[in-house]
Amino acid sequence: MLAERLERFLRDPEFQDSVVGRGVLEPRPARSAPFPDRLDRRLVDALAKEGIDALWEHQARAVSASLDGRDVAVATGTASGKTLCYHLPVLHRRLAAPEATALLVFPTKALTRDQVVQTDRLTRHLPDVAWTIGTYDGDTPAAARRRLREGADVVATNPSMLHAGILPSHPRWVRFFSGLRTVVIDEVHGYTGVYGSHFANVLRRLHRICAHYGAAPTFVLCSATIRNPGELSERLIGRPVEVVAEDGAPRGEKHVVRVNPPVVHRELGLRRNVLEQTRRVVEWFAPHGIRTIVFGGSRRAVELLTRYLKEDWERAGRDPARVRGYRGGYLPELRRTIEAELREGRLDVVCSTNALELGIDIGGLDLCVQAGYPRSRAAWFQQAGRAGRRASTSAVVLVGRS
Repeated sequence: MLAERLERFLRDPEFQDSVVGRGVLEPRPARSAPFPDRLDRRLVDALAKEGIDALWEHQARAVSASLDGRDVAVATGTASGKTLCYHLPVLHRRLAAPEATALLVFPTKALTRDQVVQTDRLTRHLPDVAWTIGTYDGDTPAAARRRLREGADVVATNPSMLHAGILPSHPRWVRFFSGLRTVVIDEVHGYTGVYGSHFANVLRRLHRICAHYGAAPTFVLCSATIRNPGELSERLIGRPVEVVAEDGAPRGEKHVVRVNPPVVHRELGLRRNVLEQTRRVVEWFAPHGIRTIVFGGSRRAVELLTRYLKEDWERAGRDPARVRGYRGGYLPELRRTIEAELREGRLDVVCSTNALELGIDIGGLDLCVQAGYPRSRAAWFQQAGRAGRRASTSAVVLVGRS
C-alpha cells in the first residue's frame, strides 16, 4: 500500500513539481550471532521465552565487551536492539552477585519509564531472584524513593536528577554505590555543546563518588548513528571506549523524499507555509491505512498540526480521536496513554516534537513526515527511524521551510 501510494504521490500534479529530491535506503539483511558463552544461561532461557533465540552481531559484540570489563559505545540505527546491549550485562552481573547494582541514565522521563518496563518484562522470566527496579525522578513518590535508596538493584534516572537528587545525597546511597557495577548512558548524541560539558562534569563527580565507595563500574553508552561516537563517548566519561558501530539488525527498504513547498507569491518569492504543506502531505497518505508520525519542530507547530488534522478527519467523517498530539508539558498519564495507543495500532497520525524522536517503544509506523529540517543529521536519522520496523517498507518525507 505505501509503495503504491508513494508512486501516485510523486506523479500527482499538486506535488510533482515540489518534489526536489528522492532516494532509497536499501534494505539490509540480518546478521545474527550466538549468545556469548559467558552469559548466564538463565538469561538465555528468559530471552527464549520472549522469542529471541540469537543476538544481532552488534549486540553479541557489545555484550561480550561489557562482560570482559571494557567500556562500550554502541552507535547503531534506530530499532536495532541497543537495549539488550546493556540489559544483558546488567542482569548478568546481578545474577552473579546479589550486591551488584546498576545505574541507567536517560535524557527524558518518558524514555526512563519505558526502559524500566522493558527491564521488568525480562526479569519476570527470572522468578528465582528478587528484583528491585525503579525510576528515580521528579515524579517518584517519597516512599518509593526511600525504597530505591535502601535496596534497589537497578535505578533509572535522568541527568538532572542524577546531578541534583542522587549525587549530593550519596551518603544515603551507600549500599547502591558500593555495589555499582554498570552505568548506562543512553542517547549520547544529545549530550553536545554546553549541555554535554555540564553532563561530562556530572559523570566525573560520579567517578569520584564510586571510587570513594570502592566501586569501579563499567560504562555502556548508546547513541544514534553519528560520525564520531567514540570521540564523544570518551569525552563524556573521560576514558577510552570500544566502539560498536556495525549494525547487524535487519532494515527494510526506506524511501526518502524531499519536498519544497510551491511558490504562492512570485513577486515576493513566498512559498506555502511549511505546516500547510505538511498537512497536505499527511492527508495524502494517512487516510489510506498508512500509519504516520509527524515531527513539528516546536510545541506550537505540533498543536496547530494536530488541530488542523483533527478538523480534516472530522470533515471527512473519520474519527478525529485517531489523530493525537504528543509533546512535553502533557501529563505523564496522557503521554503513556498515547504511547500505548501507538503500540496497539489505534492511531492514524501522531504529531510530535522531538519527544518521540528518542527510543520510546511506539511500535511500527509506515511514514515519517518532517515539517522542516530537524537541526542535525543525527536527529534526521533518529526521526526517520521511527518509521519502518525490521523488513517492512517505509518512507520519510522532509518538507522544507522557506
